[in-house]
Amino acid sequence: MKISEVISKMKAYHKGEYNGIKIDDTTSRDQVLYGNPDKECTGIVTTCWATVDVICQAHKLGYNFIICHEALFWNHGDKTDWLINQNNITFAKKKKLLDETGIVVWRDHDYIHSGIPMGDSYVDGIFYGVAKKLGWEDYMMDGNSLNMIFHIPATTARQVGQLMVEKYNLNGIKMMGDIDAKVKKVWMAAHVFGVAEDNNFITTADSEKIDLIIPLECVDFTFSEYVRDSGMLGISKAMVMPGHFNGEEPGMEYMLTYLNDALKEEIPSVFIQSGDMYHFYCR
Repeated sequence: MKISEVISKMKAYHKGEYNGIKIDDTTSRDQVLYGNPDKECTGIVTTCWATVDVICQAHKLGYNFIICHEALFWNHGDKTDWLINQNNITFAKKKKLLDETGIVVWRDHDYIHSGIPMGDSYVDGIFYGVAKKLGWEDYMMDGNSLNMIFHIPATTARQVGQLMVEKYNLNGIKMMGDIDAKVKKVWMAAHVFGVAEDNNFITTADSEKIDLIIPLECVDFTFSEYVRDSGMLGISKAMVMPGHFNGEEPGMEYMLTYLNDALKEEIPSVFIQSGDMYHFYCR
């Protein structure tokens, strides 16, 4: 099967729309980010981010197609003209590696978030994979891809952090607030960037009586300050922050469970963790 056919079948397997509006392939983030897809697929690697190490491991396996969730060249839309114009050394070396290995990279972001089949409906492919990894699939309450809420058996934020480190194969994890208070209602929130819209995060966490927030990323002001003060006041509020790529990567691992169904053909495939982005020094 050609790589282009793999891409077409993967798109068809996903829901492919948001609020009744179909994904526009001309403007979607889900583009071939590098390589010529008009060649036979020798094997598929799924990952969150096509790092240099992932590319090398894929080539060592003899697999020539990487399906990643995030950008290849470090910017929205994977624009490269500015890198070429500036003679960026890292870009030139990564491009050379891709040319030498013949690896094709396709980004599956909008489609996988739009949904994968689950019974008579669809669920966000990334966050369902996250729920499966944590053993929380039966605790999903409500929400969309960036606002999923779980009602888990009583535990602590510290224990959730330990679970994520173990299950996600991380070097460590950041936690904030009252991390030893009991938590039940967990909110997998979106991006907390330190802007005016962060007021909405505070409103939601308060009105919905959220105990634990797991954001994709969170700056050290606005919402973070609220969570920390809440914990100091004896209000059950805490955050566990694995990081954006670390947090979503289980969704790309879960892709292996339905890849053959989507393709209607067995193609060698493997998940390669792009790796914990963080190193920790603890005193």
